[in-house]
Amino acid sequence: MTDGEADPSEFRGAERFAPVPLQPSLDLVTFSRRELDRILSLYGRKVAAGEWRDYAIDFLKDRAVFSVFRRASEMPIYRIEKSPKLARRQGAYSVVSATGLIVRRGHELDRVLRAIDKTLRVVRG
Repeated sequence: MTDGEADPSEFRGAERFAPVPLQPSLDLVTFSRRELDRILSLYGRKVAAGEWRDYAIDFLKDRAVFSVFRRASEMPIYRIEKSPKLARRQGAYSVVSATGLIVRRGHELDRVLRAIDKTLRVVRG
């Protein structure tokens, strides 16, 4: 090597540009791994069916919101919300339509998501 070249394996000044580790804020409401897996499996089926195209996740101080969009430039079709403050009374989970109407609210995420998961079921008689 000549004097002006540096070995690419050397990280000169790395201490100065070291990334700051992101620490999750303790005062934000988030979805658990199991909750997010259930929501994303529903989202994947709806995307495969061509009904949904995009999503956004917001973690706020009082609730966590998973918004579903038909197109990225529109308002969300549905919002799946988790509000721990309402967990004892009405249930922590709710599905809210684009007009603001609460489609379903409850204590169990799976039961609340059934309101927008219109899969065909076999009825035996």
